[in-house]
Amino acid sequence: MTGPALKGIEERVKDKALLHAWIRNNGAVLKSGNKYFNDLYAKWNKTPMNLFPNLEDKEIDAILKYVADYKAPTPGGNGAPGGVTTYDEKDNSILYGVLTLILAVVALVMLQVNSNLRKLADDKEGNPSHEPIPFYRNKTYITVLTLILFVIGGFYVVKGAIGLGRSKKYQPVQPIFFSHKVHPGTNQINCLYCHGGAWESKQASIPSLNVCMNCHLTINEYTGEKLYREDGSEVDGTAEIHKIYEAVGYDPAKKQYTGQAKGIEWVKIHNLPDHVFFSHAQHVRAGKVQCQTCHGEITSMNEVYQFAELSMGWCINCHRETKVDFNDEKGNGNKFYSIYAKYHDEIKAGKRDSVTVKDIGGLDCQKCHY
Repeated sequence: MTGPALKGIEERVKDKALLHAWIRNNGAVLKSGNKYFNDLYAKWNKTPMNLFPNLEDKEIDAILKYVADYKAPTPGGNGAPGGVTTYDEKDNSILYGVLTLILAVVALVMLQVNSNLRKLADDKEGNPSHEPIPFYRNKTYITVLTLILFVIGGFYVVKGAIGLGRSKKYQPVQPIFFSHKVHPGTNQINCLYCHGGAWESKQASIPSLNVCMNCHLTINEYTGEKLYREDGSEVDGTAEIHKIYEAVGYDPAKKQYTGQAKGIEWVKIHNLPDHVFFSHAQHVRAGKVQCQTCHGEITSMNEVYQFAELSMGWCINCHRETKVDFNDEKGNGNKFYSIYAKYHDEIKAGKRDSVTVKDIGGLDCQKCHY
């Protein structure tokens, strides 16, 4: 809608050197007087293409090959990157509680049976016996029951205290209904397109409205499957797109910016304590941790919620189980780990087959608290 379709570009422009020059600096090609590109420029309302002066020939050829080989994705996939492992969380606390209660009842019944059998034995032998004390007056039963209630109550009090400040399942209503199911799910937009900071910095960051407008300058109407909020109410996708225009100060009818931007006050979902250091780049880029590991199956969420509890224990368990990208004899993997000579020797000797984050100091306090 802002230029010709990329498919078939190499058939329309046979001169590869000219095509490379156009992609790097279209302004210079226009000034040279090339008729095809000047006609193209005039046809598309003189909308200039971005400049890419740093792209090498092999990089441009790789992009052109991707365009030539591209095939529309087949329906049925959820858009999740390959190799992503999702985990089904199961809370067995209720099961353990029920089993404990059943065992407690069985124990009390057995004590009562034992008392009755003892009375019968005493009567048979002619030994005087006393009438059994009622359950509600038996000090032993009362003491045992009190201890059980104390343990159960203490468990839930401690569990609740530990959970203070955690926001698992927190799902606030955002000022604009942004559906991850539609963007990275149906449309398969890479997470890093909007959250580029996750690749190279501590924060993943919320994308600026300019990033939204890269697509929504032309996409001003939602025509996909129906959208629903968590309460079941239907969402008008087109109206939500126009909220972006209002926030950025853009008039879609005139196709120009008004200069009256207001911005969007997104509600933050994931929070870590101030005394905790966490770097997205260290996990996503160096550790090659998939976004879904911490954020859940984000490609199926219309309204995002906090998937993991993000507690210290949760992080430590991940460090214990996650294998680092340890480099091998062929030089594959993260070259930083070449300094761990001991582990390389153990791998060669067959004493270990991998190295976890725990092995390289992932449980040290100062790694996350300093």
